[in-house]
Amino acid sequence: MRLGRLVAERRRLAAYWGAAVVQVAAVALDAKLLKRASKVTLMPLLLSWLRTQGAPPLIQAALLASAAGDLLLETEFQTAGIAAFAAAQACYLAVFLDKPGERSWRVPAAYGALWAALIALLGRDLGAQRVPVAAYALLLTATAIAAKWHNPRSGLGGALFLVSDALIAMRLAGRDFPGRGVLVMSTYATGQYLLVSGVRKRARQPEVREQAGVEASER
Repeated sequence: MRLGRLVAERRRLAAYWGAAVVQVAAVALDAKLLKRASKVTLMPLLLSWLRTQGAPPLIQAALLASAAGDLLLETEFQTAGIAAFAAAQACYLAVFLDKPGERSWRVPAAYGALWAALIALLGRDLGAQRVPVAAYALLLTATAIAAKWHNPRSGLGGALFLVSDALIAMRLAGRDFPGRGVLVMSTYATGQYLLVSGVRKRARQPEVREQAGVEASER
């Protein structure tokens, strides 16, 4: 039974990475239909795997909100899509701040400087979008900080998510470059996985210790 469950879990995770590879390839080839179809499957597939891992409900809610954001950004309701991603970040932030690890002042100092530099660099070219982008970037930065305090794995995921959205902000500011779309989706897919799998590992540790205690007592 355990082997069958493990195989099923790995198949779900493989499906996610398969969809991520298809998405990145579709972006690189500018295959519009395939690009849209593969993008909206990413978060549901990751959620399908995550639900087998005993992740907190708020982390699952973050992926649901991200899935809604991916879908809405492909329509005319892009503002609603941004709001959905902001809700996802709020869910991540709540989880990471609930049980943080070692808090170092260097982390917020470094990320704060990065946020200020990004807004200073792109702000003039963002026009009316400057304030919304700055506010959303601040939320992303807070999530990246809290994720880093939580554990290194989630911290790397938060950093990659921030990079992904910073690349989108560069396009909004008219500073596009070849390969940017591929980098956006690569860092997004990897960042989301690292964010949630870091929490999943932490959440399952007590279960592992408890199981070890049971097995020891049976001996």
